[in-house]
Amino acid sequence: MAEQGDTKQSQTATIRYVDQPDMAETFADSINNVYFDGQSLRIEFGITRLDEVKPNTPVTGRRYPAERLVLTPAAAVELINRMQQVGVALTQAGVLKPANPPAASTSAATAPGSKTAN
Repeated sequence: MAEQGDTKQSQTATIRYVDQPDMAETFADSINNVYFDGQSLRIEFGITRLDEVKPNTPVTGRRYPAERLVLTPAAAVELINRMQQVGVALTQAGVLKPANPPAASTSAATAPGSKTAN
């Protein structure tokens, strides 16, 4: 019986994706908050609603929560990996500029025994 338990633990599930075309979608134009508490990643998406525009007055508006998404750490890692892939694709398409490499460290100039300009 112990062997049966070990076999079940080593098996992986085969998961089949089933689309639901009638599923509701949520639109968001901002991310209000992102929290990781060690157990879950929580992302709150927002929607901006502008107030009526009146002549000679500043444009004002409000931001409302539109959706809250809660992910397990494993799902959060998968989201991060996929978003990095999207970032690469957007960079290759010219939508994003490549990130600048970090500036050279100045610690070598002040290290003991190094010459500094006076």
